[in-house]
Amino acid sequence: MEFKEAKNKFVQTWGALGSQWGINKTMAQIHALLMVSNEPISMEDVMEELQISRGNASMNLRALMDWGIVYKEYKAGERREFFTAEKNLDELAVKIARERSKREIKPALKVLKEVSSIDSNATEEERHFVDQTTKLYDFVLKADNMLEKATEFKDNWLGRLVIKIMK
Repeated sequence: MEFKEAKNKFVQTWGALGSQWGINKTMAQIHALLMVSNEPISMEDVMEELQISRGNASMNLRALMDWGIVYKEYKAGERREFFTAEKNLDELAVKIARERSKREIKPALKVLKEVSSIDSNATEEERHFVDQTTKLYDFVLKADNMLEKATEFKDNWLGRLVIKIMK
């Protein structure tokens, strides 16, 4: 397989996987393109490579920067903006986990807490509802706490030492 074909296959596959992970295909394709590029890429190059509009490229680059996994870079003498992706895969995983918790898990916890605190003394159906939503809240909270601990673990010297020893 030629390099260009392999690169295109990776970008297309990453894009398809992205939609399964809950982000749009173009956002995942841009991330893939930036992740495997050895040099920062301009928005115009992203548009050309992926055959997308300026608005689509701009919106998705902004979203990737909001996630903290794509950075804007400036080159001396260039008026265009260039972009690069987080290359450290451990750091990438931590940033994605934190962002998904903030965008998905925390709002779900808020709703579960709210719905499980209704007055449940009226009927068997209501008691069952409160019991199940409370159990679900407890489970999701434990999972979120574990995810938080795992991402914090990487941030302290002892955690980094343990990870280094495990490699």
